[in-house]
Amino acid sequence: MKRKTEIIAVIVVLALAGLACNAVTGGGATPTASSTVILSDDFSTARWGTGTDADSSIEYANNALQTIVYTKNYFVWSTPDAENYQNVHIEATVINNGTDSTTAFGIICNKQGSTSNFHYLVMTPAGEYAIARAAEGQSDVFLTNNDQWASSEQIAQNAASYRVGADCNSNGTLTLYVDGQQIASVSDSTYTAGGVALMVWSGEEATTTDVSFDDFLMTQFP
Repeated sequence: MKRKTEIIAVIVVLALAGLACNAVTGGGATPTASSTVILSDDFSTARWGTGTDADSSIEYANNALQTIVYTKNYFVWSTPDAENYQNVHIEATVINNGTDSTTAFGIICNKQGSTSNFHYLVMTPAGEYAIARAAEGQSDVFLTNNDQWASSEQIAQNAASYRVGADCNSNGTLTLYVDGQQIASVSDSTYTAGGVALMVWSGEEATTTDVSFDDFLMTQFP
């Protein structure tokens, strides 16, 4: 499964809905002693971008940000604000609401303004993962496993929830974590700072793509 250029155009409007949102403080997971908390959100107050159409729905439900995708091989995200960040560690709990095992979810960082230029770090309930670069007008490039999905025995299959984390460093280092374990790390300096978002991507044969995000935390490297 690769994200194609034509999908970019139909998701930009939904992504822009998050740009009017404010930064969030309070609630969420516990940072490490040496880190500085930039954003923390337990999703008890609506501040992220939301919207519903024929292809997808991103709405607050049960004190979480629920994302449902109705269209196969479709990619959506939500942002907390329009700020640029660099040298950050980002975490969120992803609750698996009966999601198809090929659904991918994770974190966007280094997002360039309102464009579809960014890095993303994702996993699936089937135990697959990718760290990738997206650029408008081009197919995405997987920076891991020779531009292909990879599998990791460190990712529990079809778990009820996952703690997904990402390091996005200004030196180009991008690292994916799942449940506190490092899964993969790459270097790509195409983008070294930018916006952040939470994302969901339905599989090519998806039947039910439904996840909820909770306990978002972003800290800055000391």
